[in-house]
Amino acid sequence: MFGDADPVEWKGHAPQAYPVHGIDVSRYQGNIDWPTARAYGVSFAFIKATEGADHADSSFSSHWYGATLAGVPHGAYHFYYFCRSAEEQANWFIANVPKERGALPPVLDLEWNAGSRTCPYRPDSETVLSEVQTFLNIVGRHYDQQPIVYTTPDFWQHNQLWRLHGAQPWLRSVAAHPSERYPGEEWTFWQYSGTGLVPGVAGQVDLNTFAGSRRDWSAWVADQAL
Repeated sequence: MFGDADPVEWKGHAPQAYPVHGIDVSRYQGNIDWPTARAYGVSFAFIKATEGADHADSSFSSHWYGATLAGVPHGAYHFYYFCRSAEEQANWFIANVPKERGALPPVLDLEWNAGSRTCPYRPDSETVLSEVQTFLNIVGRHYDQQPIVYTTPDFWQHNQLWRLHGAQPWLRSVAAHPSERYPGEEWTFWQYSGTGLVPGVAGQVDLNTFAGSRRDWSAWVADQAL
């Protein structure tokens, strides 16, 4: 029931083959009509909470509250900043994201940010893995959940993210099934579009699907939610 401003002609496994879909949002989506979004098929949402060790998304609270009222399962995500320590960033996320019953696992967004004016630093893969593992360990212990790691094909490959422990993959692949971009890798969520059109959301929004049936989804939420 979603549209797309830049649709892809899928070959092989298309996202429509999966029954459970959702969105990820930040302040750029503005105000969201969450009941309408849910009515048109939004089964989950990941909401930007923090970035680095001193930036909080200005729409986090309103999105979090709106999704809660509408009954949309939701979790928070942190955009990693390579010029601050993992400990600082984990503590900043914890300070801004409530430990709330029913919340989905915390998400760490890992991607190179070539356009950053303040942090063009690209550490080597061993440093990335060590720091990311520290973040996941701290946040996972605090929320007593197995975190989710969102990433892109280039970041995944360059940093060998399959070597991480205690994280569930959320993989971006907007022109092909994840099996083509991440061969042999199991995934929990797949981001298949960055140009989605969803009733209740003004403008474009990222679209995602869960790797399983509706029954699998219900079981996963029962097992993973706080």
